[in-house]
Amino acid sequence: LGIMRIANDSGLITLFSRALKPIMRRLFPEVPTDHPAMGTMIMNIAANMLGMANAATPFGLQAMKELQKLNTHAHSATNAMCTFLAINTSSVQLIPATAIAYLAANGSEHPTSIIVTSMVATIISSIVAIVAVKTLAKLPMYRLKRSNTL
Repeated sequence: LGIMRIANDSGLITLFSRALKPIMRRLFPEVPTDHPAMGTMIMNIAANMLGMANAATPFGLQAMKELQKLNTHAHSATNAMCTFLAINTSSVQLIPATAIAYLAANGSEHPTSIIVTSMVATIISSIVAIVAVKTLAKLPMYRLKRSNTL
C-alpha cells in the first residue's frame, strides 16, 4: 500500500474524500457519515479512480465488513452493500493504469490517449450501475422479506 500512503501524504486522498463525501451521503443514506464503512468505501473508490486496483481491494473488503456490522439481517445484503458492489464493479477510472501499461509495453506510440475515452466509458457504466441498483431496490421482489417470527 505504498502508493496509497504517497497519495495520502500528498493530500490526494483528502481531496478525493472531500469531493466524494457529498455524493456518498446521497448514494448511501443508511450509512452514517462518521461510520468506518463510509471512510473505507471512499478509500476504495478513490484508489479505483486512480487506477490502483490492488490497493483498492483491501479497502473494499474492509468496507463490506463494516457494512455488515450495520446489517440487521446477517444473511442478506443491504441496499448499501449492493450499491457499493455495483459502483465497485463499474469502477470510474480517471487513470486506467493497467491498460496504459499494456499499451506502453506493446509499443503504443500514445498509450495515454485512452484516458478520456476510458473516463467517459467508466462514468457512463457507473451511472448505469447506480440507476440499476437503485431501481431494483425499489422492486418488491428484491426487498427484504420480513418474517413474523422472532
